[in-house]
Amino acid sequence: MLDFLGDLRRTHMCGALRASHAGERVVLMGWVNRRRDLGNLLFVDLRDRNGITQAVFNREFDQALHEKASGLRSEYVVAVTGTVKQRDPATVNKNIPTGEVELVAHELRVLNESKTPPFLPGEAVLPNEEARLKYRYIDLRRERMQFNIELRHKVALAIRQHLAGQGFFEIETPFMTRSTPEGARDYLVPSRVYPGSFYALPQSPQLFKQILMISGFDKYFQIVRCFRDEDLRADRQPEFTQIDLEMTFPTPDRVFEVVEGFLAAAWDAAGCAIQTPFPRMTYDQAIRLYGSDKPDLRLPAMADVRECFASQDLAALRIAENTPVVAIRIPKVGELSRKERDDIKPLFGERKQARLFEDSKRLEKSFPQAMEKARAKCGAEAGDLLVLVAGNGQVPEHKSEGGVKPEVKQHDHAVFTAAGALRVALGQKYAERHGAFQQREFRFLWVTDFPMFEWDEEGKRWAAAHHPFTSPQERDMDKLESDPGAVRALAYDVVLNGTELGSGSIRIHRQDIQKKIFHALGMTDEEARQRFGFFLEALEYGTPPHGGIALGLDRIVMILAGAESLREVIPFPKTAKAIDMMVDAPTPVSEAQLRDLGIQVRSAARKQASE
Repeated sequence: MLDFLGDLRRTHMCGALRASHAGERVVLMGWVNRRRDLGNLLFVDLRDRNGITQAVFNREFDQALHEKASGLRSEYVVAVTGTVKQRDPATVNKNIPTGEVELVAHELRVLNESKTPPFLPGEAVLPNEEARLKYRYIDLRRERMQFNIELRHKVALAIRQHLAGQGFFEIETPFMTRSTPEGARDYLVPSRVYPGSFYALPQSPQLFKQILMISGFDKYFQIVRCFRDEDLRADRQPEFTQIDLEMTFPTPDRVFEVVEGFLAAAWDAAGCAIQTPFPRMTYDQAIRLYGSDKPDLRLPAMADVRECFASQDLAALRIAENTPVVAIRIPKVGELSRKERDDIKPLFGERKQARLFEDSKRLEKSFPQAMEKARAKCGAEAGDLLVLVAGNGQVPEHKSEGGVKPEVKQHDHAVFTAAGALRVALGQKYAERHGAFQQREFRFLWVTDFPMFEWDEEGKRWAAAHHPFTSPQERDMDKLESDPGAVRALAYDVVLNGTELGSGSIRIHRQDIQKKIFHALGMTDEEARQRFGFFLEALEYGTPPHGGIALGLDRIVMILAGAESLREVIPFPKTAKAIDMMVDAPTPVSEAQLRDLGIQVRSAARKQASE
């Protein structure tokens, strides 16, 4: 028979008791984590989010109470009243903070029973992820998940407090807004009141936060839910949380200061200290040195060693003219066997515009002077792995009616990015040898001066590399029509250990410049008004210069928690197939609901036939 809680009040959390509490009468409440029956003595580990305390039921002290406790099973919910007793030195449990004490039980209330769970929160071996997500309420009771969610709370609270202290207002923006397809697909919400019309869930509060700047709020932030209907992976979810902020009259430097401040507060909340200010690097430097716009600084930078090779050497190696020869150095790898050398090739893969030279021993034998110069240029020492990546043929520079591609040429870009991907793959493969990825080392970086546009080969037009409200750099304004590919944006990313934490920019606040950007993107005035009319009208009423950034909270907590997936730090995530295993969503809805919305669902077979 179950008991009522009545007016009984908990005095302590289960992880709070220490030797200093000995002799006190306390009330603990929580779940039965484990039960051990030693005859006259029955030990019950009582658990809540704060920790575990051992309660002792003595048959000689109270036989009825002992018999009642004998009926307890894992995950029963109980309240135990008793006296804190210091354990004998021989029985101290050093593995838990409460291990110096135990609770001598005087009263037990069984508040609820539990079916045998599909897995226990205390089990060392985890079930498959589907089982964990289906029974998420059990999974969330695990110590690791409790830690992750508490960490998420602490990080979000630290960020809120820091930004509030800097004069930012937290302001909510709408979840139901209009669809402005840009990048990922929108989640659409049908309107019952206006059949055939739809709201869209926001991919970001971008336009609303800019309107808040037009409205004079000066400093805005929001820890906000956003939605994108896109393919999933470990670091992506259809609904996610971002730290969103915007300021009036900022320079990029001022945005950097604010972000570095709240990231330092977040890391401090997690018990870590980071160095500010963060180093900075242009987009072109990042591509040439790391082959990525989100460089991992824990490994050495790459080096273009083409100048180390004489022209006859390049001809002998069949390296194309005017293409880079990129040296990748991974420290302390040691001597590689022939098989280990061969294992590098699959990491590089098949690439049309780049070639791999993984056998540095052969190169050193055939081109000793060139390789000596190359090793010196990239700082290679004895035991370091050195591989080269070079161009695999001349690729004509791409042109369009608007001009040429950006500074890093298309074929050079392909070589650098191929080398950059191999650099990361080699770093991961030999992580145990070089040790850089094993340390709890946080290497932050600002990447700046991104291209304003990128060429859409399929559409044969320029597309916004960031979003169409990003301001071009002042020095490039005259190139918007004549040479869009050379225009640089006032855009910036904050990067950590090869992961993009956030992206932002100084926005366009002048309507004449916004119009030029839309034209460069091939958008007519009518199309621009149809998609962004409310915003373009707002720009006409005294819009101040403004800018901001958005960072992924889920991703930040994932890194701080040392987790491999966002699902480990989100209380109720979706699977890689966008399914909520616990509530079984998405699901069909009734015909009555569809009729109210004026929607008819076609079967997959009929849909395919019509297409």
